Amino acid sequence: MLVLTRKRLETIRIGDDITIQVIQTGRGRVKLGIQAPAHLRVLRGELEMAEGAFAGLADASFGRSAGRPWELVHEFGNN
Repeated sequence: MLVLTRKRLETIRIGDDITIQVIQTGRGRVKLGIQAPAHLRVLRGELEMAEGAFAGLADASFGRSAGRPWELVHEFGNN
């Protein structure tokens, strides 16, 4: 893991396509702005974990893999 120190409005570049900018800091929080191509998925870590837990619950409940939670709701929500 690369650990960097940045100040407000400073940026980090990842490859040619991704820019992360420190927007605001204070009170134990950091606000980041992320620019990435539309085809790349940018998701907060806690949401990714929740999505994985929901998919695991769907696997157990329906005996199959549910690709994404909203697909499951769409498929089973209109009975």
